[in-house]
Amino acid sequence: MAVAKAAGISQAYLFRLFPTKEDLVLAVVERSNQRVYETFAKVAAQARAAGEDPRMALAEAYGVLLEDRRLLLTQIHQHAAAAAMPEVAAASRAAFKRLVDLAEREIGGTPDEIQSFFAHGMLMNVMAAIGANDDHGPWAQTLRACSPDQPS
Repeated sequence: MAVAKAAGISQAYLFRLFPTKEDLVLAVVERSNQRVYETFAKVAAQARAAGEDPRMALAEAYGVLLEDRRLLLTQIHQHAAAAAMPEVAAASRAAFKRLVDLAEREIGGTPDEIQSFFAHGMLMNVMAAIGANDDHGPWAQTLRACSPDQPS
């Protein structure tokens, strides 16, 4: 099994750790979500301590996270798998709840502003997944451009 080989463990040990494929998928999803949450919490605290805008810090940190293709693909696969896997959907909802709670606490704003912040993040996912950058023309520049309350 490629997963066991990539992890540097035997297939038997992999199955001992994760008896089912679903267990493995959920572990990957939860680890990915935890990485985003921990990064956001860390940069928000650092921004606050430095007297900087936590919203900008969170957005910039997410841009850096998306440079990791494995994290990006995990996020995209998670959302796609949620449609067919109720356990992944539940894990995704729990992760979004934690991130929304963190964003409300750290950056404040109205519900519309919080929604806009997350919508921009989802657009960043899509643009990163398709490899779109400003060199691809005006359409990409338009979608990559930020509103005044959203950093690139």
